[in-house]
Amino acid sequence: MSGPDGKQKTVLLVTGMSGAGKTTALKALEDMGFEAVDNIPLSLIPNLATPVSNIGDLAIGVDIRTRDFNFDTFANVASLLKANKKLEVKILFVDCSDNELLLRYSETRHRHPLAQDRPVIDGINLERERISQLADLADIKIDTTGRSPGDLKAHLGEHFASINDKGLVVFLTSFAFPHGLPREADMVFDVRFLQNPHYDPELRELTGLNEAVGRLIKSDPDFNVFMTNAQNLIKPLLPRFAAEGKSYLTIAIGCTGGRHRSVFVAEQLGKWLNKQDQRVKINHREMEK
Repeated sequence: MSGPDGKQKTVLLVTGMSGAGKTTALKALEDMGFEAVDNIPLSLIPNLATPVSNIGDLAIGVDIRTRDFNFDTFANVASLLKANKKLEVKILFVDCSDNELLLRYSETRHRHPLAQDRPVIDGINLERERISQLADLADIKIDTTGRSPGDLKAHLGEHFASINDKGLVVFLTSFAFPHGLPREADMVFDVRFLQNPHYDPELRELTGLNEAVGRLIKSDPDFNVFMTNAQNLIKPLLPRFAAEGKSYLTIAIGCTGGRHRSVFVAEQLGKWLNKQDQRVKINHREMEK
């Protein structure tokens, strides 16, 4: 981490849906060495983040409760910060499915900040409408649906353990389509066309990390064709993403159960990317549940 020694320091703007885990994310980032600040007026953020201040790397919480919050002001503040060459500025957007947000509000009996006198779902819908554009600005998007606070902390650790390392990091995540697409995905591959080990009684309880499962999937005549095409698509895009200043690229690979085909393909893509001298991190969403 950098800080008051005059070197470039990191400013992370943490935003997203209320109830999705922004507070948990800020606490986790604080444990990683960030100075965490929540809900200060947007107009004060440039002064707080100035490189000559005595504060080190910053994680700043911003959401609909923030004074003078609106998309245009947020975008202007982010643009102003990113123009400062002494700052490494990133935007983290924490999201969650509407159904799980409803469940969380029901379990905690908290009121939604935009639904003091109306149903919670009205507040969720209104908030999503107001902040939807922020997701498009985000450098990093994390979907906390189905994740425990510990899962979120571990996921943030994967993102920010090497935050000061330069260059693109590719995150590969396997998932099951019936459980929804990962909201943070930049690219999605559907591998449900491959032979499904689920229908082999000897392989059903295993995962795509098992050699026998991998052999069955690789025996599919379309496997090598798919891998070649996927690699040919991904390879020329990596330097383009890096040239645009993108630090993280998330590639999601989905199948029906999220435990066989998508896991194996994610691992194979990871090995290939490593051979390209690309920094890679792999997450298997359904296997973590």
